[in-house]
Amino acid sequence: MADQRLPFPCMADILLIEDDVAIRTALSRGLRELGHAVTSSPTALDGLRLAVEDRPDLIVLDLGLPDLDGVDMLRMLRAVSRVPVIVATARDGDAEMVPVLDAGADDYVVKPYSSAQLDARIRAVLRRSGDAPPGPLEVGGLSVDPRARVATLDGETLDLTPREFDVLHYLAARPGEVVTKRELLTEVWQLPYGGADKTVDVHLSWLRRKLGETASEPRYLHTVRGVGVKLVEPS
Repeated sequence: MADQRLPFPCMADILLIEDDVAIRTALSRGLRELGHAVTSSPTALDGLRLAVEDRPDLIVLDLGLPDLDGVDMLRMLRAVSRVPVIVATARDGDAEMVPVLDAGADDYVVKPYSSAQLDARIRAVLRRSGDAPPGPLEVGGLSVDPRARVATLDGETLDLTPREFDVLHYLAARPGEVVTKRELLTEVWQLPYGGADKTVDVHLSWLRRKLGETASEPRYLHTVRGVGVKLVEPS
């Protein structure tokens, strides 16, 4: 809800490492609604790979992972990266917290917690680390403000549905990067096992219309045949 959002502008690329699919899905959705771009993983080793390859702004790490304990994963991560880490777990008490903080965690939150509470922790950690990213995303004359959930084109506000905004925001956070339809279905629609590609096509068509372009004469949204779509600054 809007009244839960604090005014500090902080859209971050978050890597969520959580094995519980219900928690992972709900938390990913909640953080996106609060303005963050979220990638998720259900295992420690895959999360470690994503941390190294994607270089997120911050990691939210569960401890009870199926392949490796979160504390061990944190020690492995600290050998190669100083990315801020918030441990989010059901474990509490000094006996649990002290080893986690000693292993290199930047903060520790105990389940259950809300997306808004975690968002406040994220912003605080990023402020302390000096890595707080800027708010609105700018690509050419297009501006996407994830905290206000407002997009403008050449200064004019775009009339977008919530889903259209989410698609545009996801693409604007990755300018020039080709994003597959399956990725959009997974990350925006929260359909981890796939879905109808036609749904993505329809929303991209609506977005193009509102951006004043067509698939045959694109300006911002360019289709890469057989791969996906990318958002680029008009030449």
